Amino acid sequence: MRHTIVGRDEVFDRAWQQLGRPGPVLVEGPAGIGKSELWRALVGRAGQSGWLVLSCAPTEAEAELPYAALADLLRPLADRVAALPEPQRTAAEVVLLSGDVREAVDVRVVGAATRSLLEAAAQETHPATLVAVDDAPWLDRPSERALRYALRRVAGLSVLVSRRRGRGDPETVPLGLDEGRDGSRLDRVELPPLDVGALHHVLRDHLGVTLTRPMLVRVAREADGNPLLTIEVVRAMQRLPRHPSPGDDLPVAASMHHLLADVVAGLSPASRDAVRLAALLTVPTLVDLTAAGVSAAALDAPEEAGLIVVTPTGVRFTHPVHAAAVRAGIPPGVRRRLHRRLADLVADPDERARHLALCTTEPDPSVADTLAAAADRWHSRGAPDLAADLHDRAGQLTPADDRVRLGQRRLAAARCRLDSGDLPAARQAVEAVAADFSGDLRAESLLLRAVVAWSTGEAGQAAVEFGTRALAAARPDSALAGRIHAHLAVFNDHTEPARAHAQAAATLLDGRDDEHDLLAAALVLLFFQEVRLGRPPRTDLLERALALEGDEPAWLASTVPAIWWKSIDDAERARRRLHQMLGRAEARGDEPLQHELLSHLGEAELLAGRWDEAERHIAAARDLGDQLGSGLVAETWLAALLDANRGRLAEAARVAESGLRLAEELDDDWCRRIHKQLAGFVALSAGRMAEAAAAFTALAAALDAQGLVEPLSMRFEPDWIEACVGAGDLDRATAVLHRLDARHRRLPRPWTTLGTARARVLLDSATGRDPGPALDALAAARDSVPPHVLPLDRARCLFVAGMAHRRSRRKLPARQALETAVAEFSAIGAAAFAERARAELARVGGRAATPRHLTPTEDRVARLAARGRTNRAIADELFVSPKTVEANLARVYRKLGISTRAELGAAMTRADAQT
Repeated sequence: MRHTIVGRDEVFDRAWQQLGRPGPVLVEGPAGIGKSELWRALVGRAGQSGWLVLSCAPTEAEAELPYAALADLLRPLADRVAALPEPQRTAAEVVLLSGDVREAVDVRVVGAATRSLLEAAAQETHPATLVAVDDAPWLDRPSERALRYALRRVAGLSVLVSRRRGRGDPETVPLGLDEGRDGSRLDRVELPPLDVGALHHVLRDHLGVTLTRPMLVRVAREADGNPLLTIEVVRAMQRLPRHPSPGDDLPVAASMHHLLADVVAGLSPASRDAVRLAALLTVPTLVDLTAAGVSAAALDAPEEAGLIVVTPTGVRFTHPVHAAAVRAGIPPGVRRRLHRRLADLVADPDERARHLALCTTEPDPSVADTLAAAADRWHSRGAPDLAADLHDRAGQLTPADDRVRLGQRRLAAARCRLDSGDLPAARQAVEAVAADFSGDLRAESLLLRAVVAWSTGEAGQAAVEFGTRALAAARPDSALAGRIHAHLAVFNDHTEPARAHAQAAATLLDGRDDEHDLLAAALVLLFFQEVRLGRPPRTDLLERALALEGDEPAWLASTVPAIWWKSIDDAERARRRLHQMLGRAEARGDEPLQHELLSHLGEAELLAGRWDEAERHIAAARDLGDQLGSGLVAETWLAALLDANRGRLAEAARVAESGLRLAEELDDDWCRRIHKQLAGFVALSAGRMAEAAAAFTALAAALDAQGLVEPLSMRFEPDWIEACVGAGDLDRATAVLHRLDARHRRLPRPWTTLGTARARVLLDSATGRDPGPALDALAAARDSVPPHVLPLDRARCLFVAGMAHRRSRRKLPARQALETAVAEFSAIGAAAFAERARAELARVGGRAATPRHLTPTEDRVARLAARGRTNRAIADELFVSPKTVEANLARVYRKLGISTRAELGAAMTRADAQT
């Protein structure tokens, strides 16, 4: 059974049905129309039906109390907090005030903890889980942010929200409920005015009053069917000397505040003060009101007037609009005096700080210190936006001649804006500090401005420019200068300046115990930039950095080690670090970092030939990037590269064209480079060799202009050589081979090993030289790279070998190599290359190679090797030298188009089955 709401049966039934369907329900209407009563009835019905109910009903006074609403909502889930991962567990304890603040809580971790708790609740055995928020506009900002984050990401919840909405109010839907999830839509329940019959019951139930029908019609018209306004009009009528006659004017109902102001004005001074003090307290307790000089008798009159309800422990207003009306009616001077009285008596330091901020009008160093300390506490509890307001107020109350504290407080406010995600406000704040101060304060503000520029992707070299100005303002030998150098090593896209900044940062930060994170980042960046300049890799720098960071990667360069391991084809180590970092980022709710890591994982699996895994990571990165509004450049490029590898060349070509146009619009070198490489690869895969060669030539010129001797992630020279050979430009192909050889000598990697060997076979075959030695070297190179490393490159080696054999009229090894290439291309899904290999195979003609084409000696050696004998054992059994065994095996491998003993065993088994 449900409690009957006067005049709302139909609305209740409709809202209850909507709660049972996917999508949130928003109850809205003007103040006093009955939203909260309907909301409470729906919440009660859900509880009676066995639903798990998570609810909060914030008030205007609580809007400045961090996580007040979220704590109410999550309290039924307190027993699940212990199961959360560490950073989320700490954040949830801070929200629920069930643990000490051991370290600063990141706002994103609070959102992640809220999400985890709601996901756990949604998976329980209750018929449904209801998240219900009354008067959503009064949510404190930290609670609003955490709930907005979680509700967009958790499926399977029923969501009920109410909000006051009058004429001229913004259309913005609270908590982003209209943004939808999984195609669900927002259901809106607009509460209409009550009719005369319903208002008759409201007045009888609340005031024990029955009006004549004509008078009731007049009151209903005056109050526009609003039940709360109807009650206040009738109360105002009852305070008149005589009841209004049909020709008299009724008390004005156009303004609820006006009606309530009359009520407050009619109270005694003691009662008026009592109700005003109650309205100004966040949580009006009898203890605080008594300490402020309020007697129990002073509360009687406002309670009789219907303004408040007195409980054994405190006071609550009968409707939120009553408290708002009382506050609005307090003259400014009186309001400041009341705040001062409360500041002198409340025990909670944060509540005291709030009252001091509202009652102090002139600079006061003591009050400023109190507000700054409260701001630091709020920031550490994961409420940076509220902390920013307090830091700003502390700055306003700091004496103008205390320049250091004034600048520090304004800068602290700017940092809080940045931490809260309000980048435009952070940008404006740091620019103002930089303009008003000099020395370290100016340097710190300009560094923060550079971080904002980097975070928002401002055009050109904005981050570098602001960072350079910050460096000019800092003392050259200071730790601050070291921090700025470390950031510039990341911001700068030119290799030598980036290396110089990393070197300077490492020098200035070495030996400073409080700068381990930045020192680790500086060492990683120094290692990375030296490699990019073509210098020998100083892996000792990398290992020292990894030791310094311990279990927590240095945030400024956290992905660089994985980029390095990807570039040397150590996919397993790159994969391990990226997954570890992804787990931490998910626990902290750091979605920008998750987005970056998913993109790196997609590229790592693409190179490793695990294309289904790559597709999953790239899709996740695109989905997250779409939510974050990141622009989707990297993940779209990666998806197109995967398409090109799988033979979907038209789709990949469109991405390459649009990416190059975007690069020109933004003048973005990195965007230009990756799409030039994609364009070249697509053209090569389609057999448009001259076009591919031109794209790779342009890419090389762009890299050289950047000073990138070793562009670690760019492995395009083997494709460039193949395109040049196909286009008949053998001179350029030879020059590119020299370039590739130089990269291989500087830093031998599996891809350079395979690429140089493949390129030599192509060039020898194209220039008329005997490709035999190059083919032997190619077979050895392929044998040196395990099958799970670069499977596409290994298959392409067979493809090139097959082409070389065919052109040398060696049909049998050509067929063997090409058949195996087709099989390996098909196994990983490289459709375009498989098609090219089939076309080449069709040109070979003749019969497929079998072990019957081996000489008797080769056959004996092959069979013994297939049984697992070592070269020494085979030599002893056949009375030949080990070198003779090696030579015979090399010929066997070439004839059969294989490269391993495992493949040899399979080939000999097939031959025996056919005889």
